[in-house]
Amino acid sequence: MKSIIDPSLSPAMNENVHMRCGRHVLDLSFPRVMGILNVTPDSFSDGGRHVALDDALRHAERMLAEGAVIIDVGGESTRPGAEPLSAQEELDRVAPVVEALVRELDALVSVDTSCSLVMRESSALGAGMINDVRALEREDALMAAIGSGLSVCLMHRQGEPQDMQQSPSYDQPVEVAVADYLAQRVAECEAAGLRRSRLLLDPGFGFGKTVEHNLRLLKYMDALQALGLPLLVGMSRKSMIGKVLGRPVEERLAGGLALSAMAVERGAKILRVHDVGPTVDAVNMAWAVLQEGCDMPLNEEKYS
Repeated sequence: MKSIIDPSLSPAMNENVHMRCGRHVLDLSFPRVMGILNVTPDSFSDGGRHVALDDALRHAERMLAEGAVIIDVGGESTRPGAEPLSAQEELDRVAPVVEALVRELDALVSVDTSCSLVMRESSALGAGMINDVRALEREDALMAAIGSGLSVCLMHRQGEPQDMQQSPSYDQPVEVAVADYLAQRVAECEAAGLRRSRLLLDPGFGFGKTVEHNLRLLKYMDALQALGLPLLVGMSRKSMIGKVLGRPVEERLAGGLALSAMAVERGAKILRVHDVGPTVDAVNMAWAVLQEGCDMPLNEEKYS
């Protein structure tokens, strides 16, 4: 296994910013980009485009070439109004893609799922991360995640996809509600035996939140750094951009790049996006400003 640990980092820093993801080690000493690979017929932005295995592989290959460090594979749409999927249907969509990405591209694969069966099988096929919009709340999901040995992203949401955008409301500032929920889930996961060193957090933009909630959450997102875990953020092409700028899904890149740069400034370590190449540039530029220089390991090995 080749090391990608920057020798300029202290041992203590190395322990905090390098996350074990299956057989890979992910360097989070600076922000990274996660490429979205939906193998669904009904996702809000790219539904049906990458259902065929070869199409999915070629798209993943392009995203890796553009600078993605993680490929996030999703087999169940979680867009507002989406209908639930059976565990077997989801697995049938996801498993061949995960297996091929690992075998042919040696990719670090994240699986966007709340299903314990998909978690277990994806782990066996070589996935490195579980990305769960329901924060391991479904039956047996927490035990499946613990047994997988993989890193896990816990996301905040209010409600389920079928109803989450029906007049969402909070009785406290949204960033406080998000932080409280994530802190509770982290505590429950740790109590069950899931090590803190394996956890990432996602504020859940667009999941049970109005446009105003989303904008405020990003404005004050740096408050979530008090939880002490890496933040993963997904705002790519979402309706918050469309409603603010009056742009359809295919014209939301500029807004998404602005949000990505602001998320980096507020502590995001992973940006989950559709448009990898432009986002990598935006993230690296924002990071250069924050570091007051361009001496960064942007072209080194992504992971080992």
